[in-house]
Amino acid sequence: MGKKLNGSGLRESGRMMIPEHNSLMIQDKKETWRRVRPVLDEEKLEEIECTLGLSLRAHVRVTVIISGPFENKQLSGFVTSIHTHTREFKLQWAEEWKWINVDDIADAYIV
Repeated sequence: MGKKLNGSGLRESGRMMIPEHNSLMIQDKKETWRRVRPVLDEEKLEEIECTLGLSLRAHVRVTVIISGPFENKQLSGFVTSIHTHTREFKLQWAEEWKWINVDDIADAYIV
């Protein structure tokens, strides 16, 4: 992948990481920038899971922020199903729905 640098023991790489808006950006050899998924602590992850569970049980609208490769997306709707074994939930709005992985969520809150 990369060649070893003289004496330092480090490997030369075509990627560079910089902090931006509490997540990281990676620059690859093609000079394109993409975001790295933020790592959530256990407390934040538990808060997100409780919010999704509340939406399912109480039928209240939830807004989720999905961490994407180039920007975050915001979706709002009702959680209609949760699959704990695959860590996915079904978010439904109007006549549309989407399965979303819990690990892709940066934040979730009740509207």
